[in-house]
Parts: sequence; C-alpha cells; structure tokens
Amino acid sequence: MMLTLRSVLTGAAMIAAPVSLSLAQGAPPAAAAQPPANATTDTTKALPIDGIAAVVGDQVVLVSEVLAGVNAARARGARIETAKDLAKLESDILEQLIDAELLVQKAKEEKIEVTDVEVQNDVSDTERKIRSQFKTDPEFRNALKDAGFGSIEEWRKMQVDQVKRNRLQQQVMQKLQRDGKVTSVNVTETEIAEAFPLFKASVGPKEARVGMRQIVVATRPSEAAKKRARQKIDSLRVELEKHPEDFETMAKKESMDPGSKELGGDLGWNRRGRMVPEFDRMMFALNPGVISPVVETSFGFHIMRVDRVQPAEVKARHILIRPDVDSTDEARARTTADSVAKAWRSGGSYDSLSVKYHDDAGGEEKTIPEYPRSELPEPYRNALEGAKLNDIMAPFPIPDPSAGVSKFVVAQVTFLDEAGEYTLGEVRDRIRSQLAEERKMRRLIDTLKKQTYVSVRYDPAKQAMMP
Repeated sequence: MMLTLRSVLTGAAMIAAPVSLSLAQGAPPAAAAQPPANATTDTTKALPIDGIAAVVGDQVVLVSEVLAGVNAARARGARIETAKDLAKLESDILEQLIDAELLVQKAKEEKIEVTDVEVQNDVSDTERKIRSQFKTDPEFRNALKDAGFGSIEEWRKMQVDQVKRNRLQQQVMQKLQRDGKVTSVNVTETEIAEAFPLFKASVGPKEARVGMRQIVVATRPSEAAKKRARQKIDSLRVELEKHPEDFETMAKKESMDPGSKELGGDLGWNRRGRMVPEFDRMMFALNPGVISPVVETSFGFHIMRVDRVQPAEVKARHILIRPDVDSTDEARARTTADSVAKAWRSGGSYDSLSVKYHDDAGGEEKTIPEYPRSELPEPYRNALEGAKLNDIMAPFPIPDPSAGVSKFVVAQVTFLDEAGEYTLGEVRDRIRSQLAEERKMRRLIDTLKKQTYVSVRYDPAKQAMMP
C-alpha cells in the first residue's frame, strides 16, 4: 500500500522510542486532539527564526530544528488551538531532540558507524517510492514545495541527516542491549491495566481490519508489441554505441521508468538480490562505464551502465522501454484472472497458482495481514463489501499506472475484525512490550543526561507570553 506521502516528505519520528504510554505524561499526545471545524493556523511558526535551543555535550540544538519538528508534527496530524498548546508541543519536541542527540553521541562513543551507502540506499528507496506516486516530475516538486522544501536537494539533505541519526540511535540501543548495559524492565498486570485507558485514548477506537492473500494478474503485451519495443531499444543501443556520453540525456528523454527517468536513469546503490534476477545478473557483471547489451525482464527491455563499484554493491543507471499494452491485452488478462479464481475455488493450490500467475514485478505483496480497511485502496474496499472470512472474491481491476491499463486481483479473505473498542485482552502484549521498551529507553537516556552536559536555553512558555 502507499506511503503516507506528506508525513514522509516532512520527516520521520525524531527518536526511536515511543512515549505515548509513559504514565508520567499524564495525557494523550497532541495529535489525538480533534480541532474544531474553524481551527486556524495562527500559531504556526516560520522556520527562518534561529538561535540555540539547547547545548548537549559539544553539540547544539537549534531553535529552527525545534520549529521544523513542530511543523512536521502538525503535518502528521497534531493540532494547535492556543499558544499554550504550541508551547507544550515545542517543549516535547525539544526534549525529543535532546534525547536523540544524547543517543547519537553515545553511538559515536561506542564507535558505531553508519555508512553513506546504507543511508543513500534508504533515501534513494524512499525517493523512488514517492516519485512513483506522481505522474510527472513537476507534480513531485510541487508536493515538496507544499511540504515546505525549497528544492529537492534540501529535502534529500534532510532525509540523509534523519536516516543517519535514526540508524545511529537504533544501533546504539541494540549494541547496549547485546552488551547487557540496558537492563530488562518488568511490567506488572496492574501497570498494564493502568496504561490501558491511555492506550485507548492515544490510538482511538479500533478500526475495522481485514487480511488477505492475493494473486495479481498483470496485463501482458502481445508479441507484436514486444517486437516493436525491442526494435526501439535496439536503436537506442546503437546510438549509445556511437555516443556513450549521452546515456543520462537519453534516459531523461526516452526511459519509461518514472522512478529514475528524471534522475538520468540513476538507480542509486544496490546490493545483490534487490532487482529482478535478469537485471541483477547483468548489473553485477558489468565493469564501470561499460554499456550493457539489451536485457529483457518482466518490466520490459533495459540498457544499463554501472557508474561505481564497491564490495557487494554497485551504483548503476538504466533506460527502460516498455512494450505497449491495449484493451485487447487487458481483456486477455481478465480472462486469465477468471480462470485463476475458478481453479482456486475448485481446490487448486494457492502456492502453485501464485507462483504461476502472480505479478512479482508489480510490487503488490502476496499476503496482506490485518490491514486497516479504511486505508485500503478503493478497488479493494469495494470488492470486500459483503465478503466473508475465507471467501475468494471475484477478480477486480486495479490500475497499473506505468502501463496505463488495469491488472486484476484474485483475493481470499483470511482475517476479518469489525470496528469497535479495544479490549484489554486484545492489546495486553502490545502494551506490555511498549511500556518495557519506553522504560528501558528512558532509563538509558536519564543515565546519559547525568553523564553529559545539557543546558536548555530556549523556553517555549516564555516565548508564548512575548508580544
């Protein structure tokens, strides 16, 4: 299913540990508050204001970082109705930033390193996924602008910094736990019962959830269309033989991969096994600067070039030409989906049918466990109307934006849970685990604060009283 675009554009959580069940907080987080219909945004603060919000060890936390965190929280749903609400949120964000900096410094002390390749892989993956949700590059850039970024480079820089810091926080916690320096915390049944009302207040009513396993039948091109696409990419390969320096320009002009087209075909750094097998084998066989022969995969026809190589990873570009598909091909796919559903209902093996017919290249997972019904794409929600547990639904179409046609889903309902209030029995283990993790994290951070110079210079409450 799709990423929540705006929350991704505006940044991820600033610290690895959750705080929503910490009983010391005393109230649900600001994001749980529902604004009145006429709520305004008068309390929004612009980012250019700067200064030192806190000093942690030999590092500073800037006021602009606090305000950026506030704006990101608002983009994720936090609502501010008064200056007091804003001051409380700023204080919470500042505390999270200080905690995060303490963990990052501890990671450096423990000599934990996060490689640029790891970070760039994560950022490149995120960018490709987000770009694929837009039809054009201008639409993507406009979304960045709406989220408060002046340029894509500014967004990438923020993503790199956040990914690196988040990885350091996660890895230092894992190392300290392995080394026995983070002690386990017992959580009693009484404490779970006391946290249960806060849990319900923070997460809201239980949404209706559904689980499925599915076979997605793609619309495949005809042999004639594949022949035309092959002729097209062969002609591009001939041009590149004459002018290899034009690879990036040609990718921007001709490639049919929306995720890399505007980047000159850049796929970033990739380890073995991340691409489909035919592509993967060629990518790791190429020497840097050499243009590959034409490679056919389930996506279409590719020409690739490896730009850089390091142990177990390569940085490559490609040009993709997809064969055209039309309504005749779509009708043929629907007929195939009908036959798959019939065979499945007649006792056919799901595993065998999925191996033969599922579109592995399309990105749809075979299994969807306990997914919120309201967050399913509309075609899934419509198909599920009236469906019962274990039903194999009639094939239904979903869009294939890259091909401009539909593909067809054959799905079986494997889990159904109606909306309503959570019971303690349903979430007991979840609350126990979350409380234990929070307390281990809190205990570690409190210890680090005692060992590190921390000076808070920014008081949101005083700022709120200023004219």
